[in-house]
Amino acid sequence: MNRFVPLALVAALVPALAVAGPAEDKGLEIAKEADRRDTGFGDTTADMIMILRNKRGQESKREIEIRTLEVKGDGDKSLTVFHSPRDVRGTALLTYSHGVAPDDQWLYLPALRRVKRIASNNKSGPFMGSEFAYEDLSSQEVEKYKYKYIKDDEIADVACFLIERYPVDKDSGYTKQQVWLDKDEYRARKIDYYDRKGQLLKTFTPTEYKQFLGKYWRAHKMMMVNHQNGKSTELIWSNFKFKNGLKDSDFTRTRLTQVL
Repeated sequence: MNRFVPLALVAALVPALAVAGPAEDKGLEIAKEADRRDTGFGDTTADMIMILRNKRGQESKREIEIRTLEVKGDGDKSLTVFHSPRDVRGTALLTYSHGVAPDDQWLYLPALRRVKRIASNNKSGPFMGSEFAYEDLSSQEVEKYKYKYIKDDEIADVACFLIERYPVDKDSGYTKQQVWLDKDEYRARKIDYYDRKGQLLKTFTPTEYKQFLGKYWRAHKMMMVNHQNGKSTELIWSNFKFKNGLKDSDFTRTRLTQVL
């Protein structure tokens, strides 16, 4: 989360990957290279402002803290904690991302003093009224998708690979995602999400990337626009910190009730 949503697709400044072969092989190799370049960060913490906008442009804001732990041989663990406004303060989402296996997610609701497990068939539902689905909040492990290279393309005059990825999970809310990755740094520039009917549902646009530790790129602004309901969610990130010494014990169901 900042491997939040598709953010495992960030990378460092190195020469572009030369790949060849069938479109499926090339798409997979591009995805693997993007993931490889964002491996080894250990853990991160960051602050985030989430801005919800309805189709009339009315806004509501939430202040959130994100903690992420890299897990060798599996997907990342993340903890999302709401600090404001008062009616959601203390709400927390714990995510254990996996490869092919369904992700594990638990939501703590302080008003009810209850930890609720998010069922696999509910992962396509909206997270806390935003335009992000629960499945968007897990780290985007390579094994979660099948891939296809479509073509070389441009986004805002930046040379990109355009690939498609198709969720392996039968409970996914998407039939496919079109992903534009810049050729120089393998950072996501745009992602289009298609619903179960094959219609364009949402567009995700990360911007204002900054590099950390000489290798890891993180977007400081993200926009998710829902084309079907006219709503959008903007994320503004700050205070990224790496290698904080976080441990597995910081990402447990018990910790959900002790986040504040």
